[in-house]
Amino acid sequence: MAKTDRLFRLLHLIRGLHPPVTAARLAAAMEVSERTIYRDIDSLRAAGARIEGEAGLGYTMTEDPALPPQTFTQIEIEALTLGLADVAQRGDPDLAEAADDALTKILATLPERQQRQAMHAVNLAHRFTTPIAPTIDMTLLREAMWAEEALQISYRDLQDRKTDRRIYPLAVSYHDNAVMLLAWCCKRSDFRFFHVTRIEQYARTSESFRPRRVPLLRDFLDTLRARHKARDQ
Repeated sequence: MAKTDRLFRLLHLIRGLHPPVTAARLAAAMEVSERTIYRDIDSLRAAGARIEGEAGLGYTMTEDPALPPQTFTQIEIEALTLGLADVAQRGDPDLAEAADDALTKILATLPERQQRQAMHAVNLAHRFTTPIAPTIDMTLLREAMWAEEALQISYRDLQDRKTDRRIYPLAVSYHDNAVMLLAWCCKRSDFRFFHVTRIEQYARTSESFRPRRVPLLRDFLDTLRARHKARDQ
């Protein structure tokens, strides 16, 4: 691991672990020696981080130069903690970890009083049912969407029919009991929702649909509005 990456990782651990956190605990989490931890803490302090403590006693972050100060109202803090807690419960492992990391970073920027409010939030997220865990790598799927790159998929529908399709992945939709992929299906020349758990194989292609992504999403929203209007009439 490059030193810069290691220092960012160390900052994140000091923010997130219950203070004071010992060098031994940091070394175990980072998979480096305690001597390396001591050197890296000196580097962080030289860069402006206010880290109190010393070897044998543990360390506490009192001011973090990597994050600008933030201020939120109490209801905004409740909304943040509730939303990220729900993502942590419903998301795939990478998304759940990202939600925990994001909350840790947000808390690190708050004044002490607001940190206490966040730690004792009164709104809690709990779901008795969660979507079936995807069998494909959701990180790679998200990367394809971020890159606006077409996918070639093998899909087995609810009638157990298997088809091969080229799609333009647009968004992932989290329903109560399913995770759905909204995409433009080149085979059907129309929008489709695919059950993520029924995508048996997929591969990224070199085809970019970047010029079409925004118009496709606009068309999809127009289609939804038209359906709702027709249903209400």
